[in-house]
Amino acid sequence: MHKLLFIIFMGFVLLGCDSKKGAFINTVKSQNDVPTAVAKLEKLIKAQGLTHFQTIDHQANAKAVKLDLKPQTLVVFGNPKMGTILMKCNSSMGLDLPLRLLFTTNYEGYTTISYTNPEYWSLKHNIKDKNCLSIINKAKMALQHLAEEAGKK
Repeated sequence: MHKLLFIIFMGFVLLGCDSKKGAFINTVKSQNDVPTAVAKLEKLIKAQGLTHFQTIDHQANAKAVKLDLKPQTLVVFGNPKMGTILMKCNSSMGLDLPLRLLFTTNYEGYTTISYTNPEYWSLKHNIKDKNCLSIINKAKMALQHLAEEAGKK
């Protein structure tokens, strides 16, 4: 009987391993190529009053050193007011701020938009303050929304 209960328990544990909930990296499929999705995001950033810090074209940087890389671009942006509050909760938050979205194209030609799930920050940076947790939740929703919108035709 104990073996049967153990097997059932392990089955539930293993089924839970495939869950997207609590994933460290979230990925959204894009209907656009990398340059189009990046341009859409940059417009969204400006329209929402966020600060666009930098766009890094990893493919161009690879070409500069005579290496090949599929299209891959990182957009760095954020809200300095909210970011400052988070860094006051724990200065190590500066490792994950400002926000970033990574646009990549795989070998089959599919473009995806990936970002670190802000829920992970509360664990990584030991954030327990309710105000900071609320900001982290807002960041999670904002990143998901921005990634989805940048990926739409």
